[in-house]
Amino acid sequence: MSSTASDFGTGVLSRAAALVHTLLTVEALLLAAASPGLAALFLLGPDPANLPLAALCLLPLGPAVSAALYALHHRSHDLTDLHPARGYARGWRLNAVPVLKLWTPLLAWLTVIAFTLTHFHATGLPGWWAGLLGLIGTGSLLWGAHALVLTSLFTFRARDTARLAAHFLVRHRHATLTAASLLVLTATGTALFTEALPALLAAPLLLCLLHGSRMVIAETQEDYTA
Repeated sequence: MSSTASDFGTGVLSRAAALVHTLLTVEALLLAAASPGLAALFLLGPDPANLPLAALCLLPLGPAVSAALYALHHRSHDLTDLHPARGYARGWRLNAVPVLKLWTPLLAWLTVIAFTLTHFHATGLPGWWAGLLGLIGTGSLLWGAHALVLTSLFTFRARDTARLAAHFLVRHRHATLTAASLLVLTATGTALFTEALPALLAAPLLLCLLHGSRMVIAETQEDYTA
């Protein structure tokens, strides 16, 4: 009897229930934290002139995603010891300012690329420039995925995080390919179903990103932290 009681919360079903509870809680908190910007974003029309406003609307998403990554990384597997909301709040408090130091210039850079592509006919550039800009934009998104993971889980200066993210972009290709696959999956789901799909599936997608980044996380802990 005592052995059964002591094992409660550690079985397969309990771990599955703990994971579902954590995902649902983190998802709800992420949407709540990012809701002001997301609500304004959905009110904007598809006019390319709204791209700078769209970038402003996406600013709260950076800290919201960072807090979600922190909470998911530090989640408990024990059904009797779940505190995802506490982990999310701590992640947001620790990472909001550091992540904005990287998230803001990334959004600005992506906005410039998107604005150029939507007005490409007016630039007079050869057509292959459009493909090059698309590749640069995709690479920037993948760099941003690494930077978000690093900023969410470690305390580095912004420029050091930026360098590490660029380093891991090439060094750990599996993690980069995982981020690329999630990017393609998100884009496809958005195109086929609804623009709200990435927001509704944010927590599972971020958990997949963390799983794919486990070698990045392990190397950072071993080689770049005291």
